[in-house]
Amino acid sequence: MSSSPNTHQELAEQAPSSALSLHDARPFFDKALAYGVQHGVLGAERLAAINTDAPKGIVQIARYFGSEFLRPELEKARDRMVNLISLYLLETTGGDLHAAAVSLRDHSLLSRSKGGSDMLKRLIALPEHSNFALAGHAGAETPQLAQWSLRSHADYRAELARRSQIAQAMDAALWLAGQFELEQEALEEAGADAEAVIRAGLLWQTLAPQAHEWPHAVALEKRVTALRKKKTPSSATVALPPGLPDDLRDAVQAHGAGVQADLARLLDGATALRTLLRPTGAFRARYFLQDDPLAEVDDYLRRQDDHEEGAPPQPASKTWARATQGNEDEHALLTLFLCLSTGSPKKTLLTEKTAASLVRKIRKHGLQPQLATEFILSHAPGAHQADYCALWNSFVQESQATLCNDRDDQLHDALALLRRECHVVG
Repeated sequence: MSSSPNTHQELAEQAPSSALSLHDARPFFDKALAYGVQHGVLGAERLAAINTDAPKGIVQIARYFGSEFLRPELEKARDRMVNLISLYLLETTGGDLHAAAVSLRDHSLLSRSKGGSDMLKRLIALPEHSNFALAGHAGAETPQLAQWSLRSHADYRAELARRSQIAQAMDAALWLAGQFELEQEALEEAGADAEAVIRAGLLWQTLAPQAHEWPHAVALEKRVTALRKKKTPSSATVALPPGLPDDLRDAVQAHGAGVQADLARLLDGATALRTLLRPTGAFRARYFLQDDPLAEVDDYLRRQDDHEEGAPPQPASKTWARATQGNEDEHALLTLFLCLSTGSPKKTLLTEKTAASLVRKIRKHGLQPQLATEFILSHAPGAHQADYCALWNSFVQESQATLCNDRDDQLHDALALLRRECHVVG
């Protein structure tokens, strides 16, 4: 078959339009609808149903985000509905136009829109930040839905991947903390980052595989010093904890190399340990270490020397000043002593949530009054030590039975006691 003289010219003229068709900017819902009509997937009856459902959905969305009586709100609602349907169809069909057209045929338009909305609600429910103090303070759902209902599927997938990674890191951090009986409330109170918790858990299980408590700075320093004396090779290997769930392995493994490098620095005797572990240093910032009530207790023998007969009363230590923050009324002191006796971070003011956590900790592990007594004798002003010890001993005698009463399963009596004797707010 011979070609007319102008055949190639016609093809050349058609080429640009063909190229442009590759960059179809229509929403995926529009493409799926057009495909369904063109290929006979969507018949007249189904199109009529779509035309009936569409206005209903637009009005519902406009009412949810603002007003169904304003034209601009209705126009934006239409855009939201089209985008929600497009998000759902793209996510569930992988961009297959035929499958998307079948989905529109077999299900109502409103259900496809709701499917997109549910996707975004699940996205919004995922944590935005890996800091435990911020985990429970996500923004209101409606403003976020308003934003995300107009975002592209590519944006949705990118944000889903980011937030899913954060959620996995937080789950991994909680699992590691749980191996050392460190509760989520403690992480929230301390404002711990999930990544720092993971690194600390990996490091501590390598340095002290038999440990049962989360490390504090003094415990870490003592352990590393002991290993240095034993000339433990700096090539000690950081491994994944035994029993780590498979779905958390990636989140933990991501920090393995970094912890391995830090471990080598810790075990290197040529590195000044105190300098490496200074509170404001970059190294410490990478690891979440628990605030230990006795971490800065002075040596017992030196304390006894301070109490020798004839010696002047010792002043309050810097540790005491930091712990009390100038709050030395009875309620504040009893709050501090109670925290000390449970191995919890030093506080003179508790939230209701933290108070409940303390009670649960006491019932699980018991109360250790001597820890608070030792702290008083180590750090309190010498002139007041006897009074503080008497105050604390009286509280323990009168309150221990209530705090340890397992029959008070709703914690009503225990919390009422703490509200009366300590500083509890909220």
